[in-house]
Amino acid sequence: MDVPVWLWAAVIGGLLVVLAFDLWIVDRGEPREFSMRQAGFWVGFYVALALLFGIGLAVFYGGDAAGEFAAGYLTEYSLSVDNLFVFYIIMARFAVPRIYQHKVLLVGIVLALVMRGLFIAVGAAALQRFSWLFYIFGAFLLYTAINMLRGHDDEEEFKENIMLRWARRVFPTTPAFVGSKITVRIDGRRMVTPMLIVMIAIGTTDLLFAVDSIPAIFGLTQEAFIVFTANAFALMGLRQLYFLLGGLMQRLIYISYGLAVILAFIGVKLVLEALHGDGVHWAPEIPIWLSLAVIGVTMVITTIASLIKAGVDKRRGAAQAATQSALEPEASTDPPQVSPSASPSVSPSVSPQVSPQVPPQAPPQEPAQDSPQRSPQG
Repeated sequence: MDVPVWLWAAVIGGLLVVLAFDLWIVDRGEPREFSMRQAGFWVGFYVALALLFGIGLAVFYGGDAAGEFAAGYLTEYSLSVDNLFVFYIIMARFAVPRIYQHKVLLVGIVLALVMRGLFIAVGAAALQRFSWLFYIFGAFLLYTAINMLRGHDDEEEFKENIMLRWARRVFPTTPAFVGSKITVRIDGRRMVTPMLIVMIAIGTTDLLFAVDSIPAIFGLTQEAFIVFTANAFALMGLRQLYFLLGGLMQRLIYISYGLAVILAFIGVKLVLEALHGDGVHWAPEIPIWLSLAVIGVTMVITTIASLIKAGVDKRRGAAQAATQSALEPEASTDPPQVSPSASPSVSPSVSPQVSPQVPPQAPPQEPAQDSPQRSPQG
């Protein structure tokens, strides 16, 4: 696949223009929350943009190139959805106001896109020179898949990486956000705000996630142009997907299982194709349509299964709540209902205590009541 330099420049320039336009549209006027309507529109826009790009590849470079882009895009998008869990944790940990979250995500994703571009360039050059790296990439993907299955029940955590700790030490930081500003001057001293720290956290954390996603897409195609564009389109729609999914993220409980299956499949594919390239004739070459089918079917099944499980848990919780609320009135009326049945056993013990008090009080009260009634008559 021969991609001229002008096409690289045109694609990168076009992506930057779209991102700048996106930021200008969102940041007009006063800061405000990203609405569900806006999020849905922009997610659809970026998906449509990726679809048009894939059609363009099919027209000018053939169906195989378009299929590789589609498979890579779906893989990167699926892995990015899993990354959103950690993004939510970062936002909560730094207490980022919701009206500024879209800007944090956009700048963080741009940083991630630049660093991923460098990562892809180095990876593509290394794979062309050292074919044995395919075995390492395949083994690493299998290892990652096993760890995802083992660590499925563990709570997602965010740990500050080296870059973030360095930024905290080097840059004097204000104790609180100052609007959407990245730097401010206080008492003649230039300081950064937590906004910049969060942007660094998002960008560097996404780069760490690229350690498994970049080898995964190299298992589908070795074309650097397709690898980069698939990553770029997946990342560009990630910010809007963050707001669109919202609480749905907690319902996608089986997403890790699906991603583990995809990574394991791509890892096996890498090893088999490396063996085939080294002259092992029994090792098959897995066609791109099969890869695309496995990725798509796996994500559909895990998504549907997650939503079904979430619905069952929700109905079960509602039924338990209804049962508890129904038992509470019965518990409050239990003493009056139990006392008659318990009266035979209780009355012997109570009556001796009450009977001595009642007879002495009754005789004195009767004369005291009679005498006042008679005296007016007399």
